[in-house]
Amino acid sequence: MRKAVIAGNWKMHMNCAEARAFAHTFRGQVENLPEDRQVVIAPPYLAIPTLSEALRGTPVAIAAQNVHWDKKGAYTGMVSAPMLLEHGVTHAIVGHSEPRKYYSETDEQINLRARTAQIYGLIPILCVGESLDQREARETERVIHRQVEQGLEGIAPDRLIVAYEPIWAIGTGKSCAAEEANRICGLIRGWVGDPEVIVQYGGSVNPATIDDLMAQPEIDGVLVGGASLDPISFGRIVNYQVPVGVS
Repeated sequence: MRKAVIAGNWKMHMNCAEARAFAHTFRGQVENLPEDRQVVIAPPYLAIPTLSEALRGTPVAIAAQNVHWDKKGAYTGMVSAPMLLEHGVTHAIVGHSEPRKYYSETDEQINLRARTAQIYGLIPILCVGESLDQREARETERVIHRQVEQGLEGIAPDRLIVAYEPIWAIGTGKSCAAEEANRICGLIRGWVGDPEVIVQYGGSVNPATIDDLMAQPEIDGVLVGGASLDPISFGRIVNYQVPVGVS
């Protein structure tokens, strides 16, 4: 049975002192975490050692917000997998819509990042999703199918998480309807070709939407942005309650 993975992406928020304060409160939110789910937090690079230490002994795993495809080299501003492993990182987000948009990351580069993550034992969280223009042009399925096909070449699906993040729903307050998110996640699972691959949904996830999202059979977790910055808000999300009668 697939385990739900609830991941928080802090983006460029939280210095070390703020990360430590977050952890102090959040530890109490995961003391009785159900065994059917895993929690992952991706802080900024500089806060990784602080958060890793502050959450030691809890069931919370630490992710990086990206990872380079080389072990070392003349890549100013980049971080490699061995550097992340030194601080207990277990996951790495790759292909997020913001690096795709702001830094022109290609599917080929994203694939290299994901493959390198797996080579070093990290679990890549590969993000895919369409823009509003692409959705309105009825290109959602074509765009995501291409991202999955090119981004996952040579990737082992049993050590992978795919996150469907409709770009038009990220940080906008708009949320893809749970039933539509469920449909796309099911298509992604089919395109990956492994019924056990974990597929998350990401896009303005918050305490008000989490229960409905996690009641969907094809959604195996969420990738949370802004709502993961508050330990109480994120605590409610990781302790979601699926309605009685829904499995």
